Amino acid sequence: MFFDALKANWWVFVLRGVCGLVFGALALLLPDVTFATLVWIFGAYAFVDGAINIVCAVRKARAGERWGALLAAGVVGLAVGAVTVVWPAITALALLAMIALWAITIGVLEVIAAVRLRKEIQGEWLLGLSGIASIAFGAVVLFAPGAGALAIAVWVGVYAILIGSTLIGLGVRLRMASEPGEMGTPAPTAV
Repeated sequence: MFFDALKANWWVFVLRGVCGLVFGALALLLPDVTFATLVWIFGAYAFVDGAINIVCAVRKARAGERWGALLAAGVVGLAVGAVTVVWPAITALALLAMIALWAITIGVLEVIAAVRLRKEIQGEWLLGLSGIASIAFGAVVLFAPGAGALAIAVWVGVYAILIGSTLIGLGVRLRMASEPGEMGTPAPTAV
């Protein structure tokens, strides 16, 4: 049932991944862009990502499936995006803390989803890797805030490209599979 919901929404992973790749490329190609512009771009990315997660949560709720983690991720994304856009003059340190906390929260939720998915497919490591990368990125930004805006733009770009790539890979694998076993043998369950 969980696999069916993921497979039916394979395109969401690809869409999130493409958004991440576009955002990451912009951050890497334009590192001299002002931090205020990065604030706007990040706010839009977090808002779109949150909206997509909420749409998925509504679909899962209608199907009678678990939807709490998606809703939580969506609300966090919308809140971070809205705060970032409404208060663009926010200090760089506060923005870095918001980015770090957002990445850590999303990472924890993705790891939880990957653990649940391990019983359905073997390729769940892509979502788990995405979550671990999010947590690591958030921790680096949170504990090393002294880096300049250009360095942060590069870190954010690399992070978004890594996450985008893993999400696209997962979406493509879900699209190609017609049954859980086609993505790999499900993990054995403890007796």
